[in-house]
Amino acid sequence: MTIKKTKQTFLLILGAVGLMLTIVQCTKEGPNASLISRALVETPDSTVFSPFYDSFKVAKADVVADVNDVIRTTGVLSIIKSNCASSACHGGAVAPKLTTYSEIKTLVVAGNPEGSKLFDLITTSTKNRAMPPVTYGVDLSVTEKTKIYNWIKNGAKEAPALEDFRPAAVSIITNGCASGNCHNEATVGGEWARKGWFTFASTDTVSFVYINPGTGSTSYYAQLKNPLLNTVWNAYKDSVKKFYADTLANASFRPFKTFGTPWTTASRRGPLNTYDDILMDIMYPKSLRSNSSIVYTDPVTSKKYYVKGDNLNSTSSLLSRVDSTLLLANPRTATFATSHQGDMAYSDGGLTASEIATIKAWYFADPNIPDVWKFGLSTGTGIYKYRKTGNIIVK
Repeated sequence: MTIKKTKQTFLLILGAVGLMLTIVQCTKEGPNASLISRALVETPDSTVFSPFYDSFKVAKADVVADVNDVIRTTGVLSIIKSNCASSACHGGAVAPKLTTYSEIKTLVVAGNPEGSKLFDLITTSTKNRAMPPVTYGVDLSVTEKTKIYNWIKNGAKEAPALEDFRPAAVSIITNGCASGNCHNEATVGGEWARKGWFTFASTDTVSFVYINPGTGSTSYYAQLKNPLLNTVWNAYKDSVKKFYADTLANASFRPFKTFGTPWTTASRRGPLNTYDDILMDIMYPKSLRSNSSIVYTDPVTSKKYYVKGDNLNSTSSLLSRVDSTLLLANPRTATFATSHQGDMAYSDGGLTASEIATIKAWYFADPNIPDVWKFGLSTGTGIYKYRKTGNIIVK
């Protein structure tokens, strides 16, 4: 009898200790509570893709999603569940419950992170309000706080949209492609300077050193510096846009500068440093602005040009060079390619499948990309199709 009572007493004490631990876990007290600093001192990186769920199938995915059709990352819901919604806290009896979109949305003012209770709780250094509690033993990382910030700032939507895709996609392209030896404004400008196409001083250039990680070989690239770089490159872009807006009326604006052969043996790729650079490359593909053979000779000056006059007569696009699951049809002829490109993503080895899917999601969502470069001259026909299934992407 005594043994039985002793056992019951022990179990009661054990249960009480467990309850106390649970209560302590969800309180804000502790010996070091006054020392906490939860503030997000860094300016939130707007290019961090911040969806609510961990996976998202892009709107123009194949019927059965292909490898580059799904964006996968750690979403806001997973962050909150991992840090706040344990069974002992906001996943159980502790209010408010934070396990679904509708529940979490009650702590959010869409578009206003600073005015949202959720963001305040995860960044406040006030010990009686900080979440997770200071005694919980963890704090959200900078990336996790940034994702919650961006999600709220972009509208706290259940499914991501253009404002979520665009910053992430542009960052992927500019950071992945615009290195000093690749799609870079400064390197192209430096090459043009070396060819004597405009007047420059030695202080206007700098040497960029590139060491090939595979071979260890070293290459040197002349780069043009600002402010001359902006002057030269913006003048070039203006001439391209004006020429293609009306090639007859603006014939004198036909661009003369090219990026590669025959002007130099070292190919220089069309720059992709900015959002505007990317849009120009989509609407006026570099392959047309820098053809490898003469396409026009001025009858008055006899100057020879390598720039084609039809910006839609193209067999290559930014998206087809990134996503190897797609085949492109020439917008002018409506003839589909028979093999994939995908070289800009090194056949999908340089970019992850999620990064390619992010670019695709942005591409078809952005109104600044004309429909002709999404669906062709006839929107019912389409210029992109999945090479495995033959399914064509239409509006």
